[in-house]
Amino acid sequence: MTSIKYWLMKSEPSDYSFDDLKNEENQTAEWDGVRNYQARNLLRDEIKVGDRVLYYHSNSKPSAVVGTAIVVRDGYPDFTAWDPTAKHPDPKSTEDDPIWFMVDIKAEVTFERIVSLKEIKNIPELSQMVLVKNSRLSVQPVSQEEFDFILVLGNEIQ
Repeated sequence: MTSIKYWLMKSEPSDYSFDDLKNEENQTAEWDGVRNYQARNLLRDEIKVGDRVLYYHSNSKPSAVVGTAIVVRDGYPDFTAWDPTAKHPDPKSTEDDPIWFMVDIKAEVTFERIVSLKEIKNIPELSQMVLVKNSRLSVQPVSQEEFDFILVLGNEIQ
């Protein structure tokens, strides 16, 4: 049996928010549209069913972790890449030779309070997070300790 891994996935709430995920049938949706090779490799090779996800709203005021999700389908070809009407088409990606991959996630916990990037950057225990060091990556690993720490912060009632 493989052990659970932990991830942070970013989405602009104006594009696809945590509430959008929660409103999907079964609160489940594809994590599609990733067009970065490093993030693609994680989606294709590393992220597996049962892994836990911090759902992060980027380019928002404030940018923050707003909840958690769980991976419910391993990586598979991102079919939106070969759809010319999709938001992020890539004519080089085809059904026979896919370039981009996605996973399916299911909404899990909505935080009682958001955990902002500013707050994360000011917590010594979170200083080594990829989010703090390379905030541009849309899919990134998180340690179990970082995940648990943020989970506690997000469920503190102010």
